[in-house]
Amino acid sequence: MDHKPFFIALLGLVLAASAQAQWKWKDAKGNLQYSDRPPPAGTPDKDILQRPPGAVITVVPLGQPASAASAPAPAASAPTKADQEATARRKQEQERDAAKQKEEARRVAEQRRENCSRAQSNLRELQSGARVSRTNEAGERTFMDDAQRQAEIDRVRSTMNSECR
Repeated sequence: MDHKPFFIALLGLVLAASAQAQWKWKDAKGNLQYSDRPPPAGTPDKDILQRPPGAVITVVPLGQPASAASAPAPAASAPTKADQEATARRKQEQERDAAKQKEEARRVAEQRRENCSRAQSNLRELQSGARVSRTNEAGERTFMDDAQRQAEIDRVRSTMNSECR
């Protein structure tokens, strides 16, 4: 019986497993370990055989035990009452700002609707053919000629293009 295919498959599995593992080290018993997590605290640097690309190498000062340097950072403490209150204040400020922005957007939309309505009314009046009068700077009443009427129609249409969306 030929065991060659079995060993090739086993070798492929081992290589695939080690290729996915980013860390390789010898444990306290001398066994090889593969993992995607760093070795446990206290593993001597000489026993770490492979690190993931970009892993930080910790330098242990003389006289300091290796376990202190490789120990994980202490867990963040629970937020204090002051932190919770500050977070609540920031959230309230964000909600207030959002409400102000929403109100401003509503006000601008209402102003646009009003401007659009006025422009549409002016356009209907200008296109009706009725004589349109204006008051000049001297306070005198003057009537628009055809060129002035067309210029005003163009201006009103421009206003409608920007306000009636």
